[in-house]
Amino acid sequence: MQDRYVETVLGRIRLRIDGSGPAMLFWPSLLMDGTLWSAQAAHFADRFQVILVDPPGHGGSQALTGPFTFGHCAQVIAQILDDLGVGRAHLIGNSWGGMIGGTFAALYPDRTGIAVLMNATASPAGRRQRFEYGVLTRSAQLLRGIRGPLKAPVRDAFLGPTAKRQKPEVVATVNELAAKVNITSGRHAVTSVVPRRPDQRELFGTIRTPVLVVAGGEDRTFPPAESEEMADAIPGARFVVLEQSAHLAALESPEEVNALIDDFLADQGAAY
Repeated sequence: MQDRYVETVLGRIRLRIDGSGPAMLFWPSLLMDGTLWSAQAAHFADRFQVILVDPPGHGGSQALTGPFTFGHCAQVIAQILDDLGVGRAHLIGNSWGGMIGGTFAALYPDRTGIAVLMNATASPAGRRQRFEYGVLTRSAQLLRGIRGPLKAPVRDAFLGPTAKRQKPEVVATVNELAAKVNITSGRHAVTSVVPRRPDQRELFGTIRTPVLVVAGGEDRTFPPAESEEMADAIPGARFVVLEQSAHLAALESPEEVNALIDDFLADQGAAY
């Protein structure tokens, strides 16, 4: 894969790009970088131009200097496509990326192929989630990063019993990526995506592009019922639950995720 950097409204963004053909852009969860999608990149690069995004303040992208809006994130995608000379892209997003994939599909319908929104929500954060993530960010600030005792709550938010019992390599990847997060950037991102998260259900009602919503049966951050509510808000959206996945389905169940995306592309006549 080749690295590329794009200047955007939220700073310089690092991309990893491979393949050729119709563009397929991937945006990961909070605390993760574009390598969350490595299995998808390997699967699709023979047919698509695969664009893995290190989201603002994460991975090799420039540190955040303050909170942002979801509209800013959608603008980042538009600026990435402009820089690459891409008119339209299929959007695949997980959690934060799933929310922004929906935002982009609503605001930039002519630039969206299909959208696969995974482990995501269209609803504002509830009191429990605001409290838990507030404790996490304050503790991480004190410890100067996500390490030691903070690894367990991050694993609990992201991974379910199946991955914890059977997939040590997935647990190791989550620990490794979370530990690399710049704590100031992470605080700005969490603030923007959790307590300041907008209610997007009305906006998502304007989406007219084909959407697949994927939930994890073991996801305690956004349980299937919450993701299904998001799917219900999107006209014509398809909803699927991966029973043995939690919050990072692309990492936990890569073959199943790849098959879901392939099937959805084929059903929409968008495979090539």
